[in-house]
Amino acid sequence: YARALAERYDSEILMLHVVEPIRYEFSAMEFGGTVLTDLAANRTAQARRRLENFLEAELSGRRIRRMMLEGDAAQTIVDVARQEEVGLITMPTHGYGRFRRFILGSVTAKVLHDAQCPVWTGVHLEEASGGELDLRTVLCAVDLGPQSLEPLRWAADLAADFQARLILVHAYPCIEMRPGECGDRDLNAELAESVRVRLEELREQAGAKAEMVIECGDAPKVVCGAAQQHNADLLVIGRGSAAGIFGRLRTNAYAIIRESPCPVVSV
Repeated sequence: YARALAERYDSEILMLHVVEPIRYEFSAMEFGGTVLTDLAANRTAQARRRLENFLEAELSGRRIRRMMLEGDAAQTIVDVARQEEVGLITMPTHGYGRFRRFILGSVTAKVLHDAQCPVWTGVHLEEASGGELDLRTVLCAVDLGPQSLEPLRWAADLAADFQARLILVHAYPCIEMRPGECGDRDLNAELAESVRVRLEELREQAGAKAEMVIECGDAPKVVCGAAQQHNADLLVIGRGSAAGIFGRLRTNAYAIIRESPCPVVSV
């Protein structure tokens, strides 16, 4: 993904590898200082060699910097992204096959929580895909919260760059009513109409041409179902807002990232 995006936008790739410090349980063992020093040096040298050779042929001809640092992986990634004014972080999710949906790596989760720039998380593939990044349909989940406009604009700009179809999706809670409880009023229909009006306002503010999908139900299920139904190539979501249907990142957004059938950009 990083290579394809760099080719599309003629961007530099910063390939960062973080070496975690030797854990306390190892340093507390009755090793001599020389043994620990040699162990750390050998591990660092091996990691540096792997980094220098990693995807060397695949990234040939691209502007790329390879950086290796020691420290807490998530915090280091966030700090480097801020210091280097990175426009996008690309990271994998953990897990294989059917088990991917149950696991979101702790480093990725922390970066998603703390990073100031958008974070692209890719679905797990048994084999790496090749070729150009082909974005035909971009789906943007909008929670109607105060930060909704930012991910919508991000999705609209990307869709315009790739001449892709843009679809906005919103999930609202279903209202269960007993017969005759509210007379002839259909509260779900009224709520859906108010959502449609607000989505149209946001769409106009973003200057986007987009279709809309409005459904009641569980947010991750509705959003990921829409991504599956419309064969979305990319899903854009907001993060970090305490209000709205998505809540905080650690709740619905995590579930969306785990369940999504396509890569997710968290803005």
